[in-house]
Amino acid sequence: MVKITDVARHAGVSPSTVSYALSGKRPISEETRQRVEASIRELGYRPHAGARALASSRSNVVALVVPLRSGIHVPVAMQFAVSVVTTARGHDHDVLLLTQEEGDEGLRRVADTALVDALIVMDVQLRDPRLPLLRSLDRPSVMIGFPLEPGGPTCVDLDFRAAGELCVERLAGLGHRVVALVGSPPEVYVRETAFAERVVQGFTAAADRNGLASSVHPCEATPAAARRIAEQMLRGQPALTGVVVHNEAVLEPLIDAFERLGLRVPGDLSVTAICPDELAESLRVPVTSVALPSAELGALAVELLMKKLDGTSVPEATLLPPRLTDRASTRPRDVP
Repeated sequence: MVKITDVARHAGVSPSTVSYALSGKRPISEETRQRVEASIRELGYRPHAGARALASSRSNVVALVVPLRSGIHVPVAMQFAVSVVTTARGHDHDVLLLTQEEGDEGLRRVADTALVDALIVMDVQLRDPRLPLLRSLDRPSVMIGFPLEPGGPTCVDLDFRAAGELCVERLAGLGHRVVALVGSPPEVYVRETAFAERVVQGFTAAADRNGLASSVHPCEATPAAARRIAEQMLRGQPALTGVVVHNEAVLEPLIDAFERLGLRVPGDLSVTAICPDELAESLRVPVTSVALPSAELGALAVELLMKKLDGTSVPEATLLPPRLTDRASTRPRDVP
């Protein structure tokens, strides 16, 4: 392993000069700095994280808090994590992934040490118990999600209320008059998870605005639950012709369940979803959907955090507008 003394010897300077070139704590000449950087590149030197922290009072580590609670769709959560890690690496930062459900205790444990410089927090609840601690920390943070009263951490997210509205507006524009939302697992709503609650708000508001009959159905993330929900919806709304799905795990099983009950998609039933584009495109019947921009949101959270670490002001709130793509799962309603 290449050491700082090896770099110093190669560049013809003292180890302290190499340290100053890395940390910027003391001025050195441009010629010396370039010589040190050339030696670092040639030797492949990587500063040890602990030494880097001592030199710069920073760890160059960001905490990503993504508790893998019941009802979370792990593949989508990992899309966010990959985006955060990749973007942070481009800023010479590593990522400490915290997945345990600990409320604010996990945050406090990390914040009470010099492990991380900043935090990104996911799976935000409307009344998030972690918010008071985040407001009190001397480290910058970004929440991917919006609590009821943001104030403090910077917040970014897809505009999930507008996403729910956009799905309904598309169905209403195709002439559908009876619609239903198949939502997240029940425990997600029990926790008042912000994105799930806002989809319901948008769905209901758009249905009421367009004079549509509507219903909301939380659904466990299993094929068996999808079959039960399909039967329940058709019993309660025999004239149902439009469905919005906000539950990635049951999207394909739900379409299969409707077809086993005699409803073809899109011939008898139009389906829209809020999900990653790659999922919507990969199904046997490609689904009209609002894209879930996990890569964009993860990258944006990191970029904002880097600016905050550098002392640059950033917007307190950023909502990405929803983007709907028409595919084969929707068509105009047949009017008798």
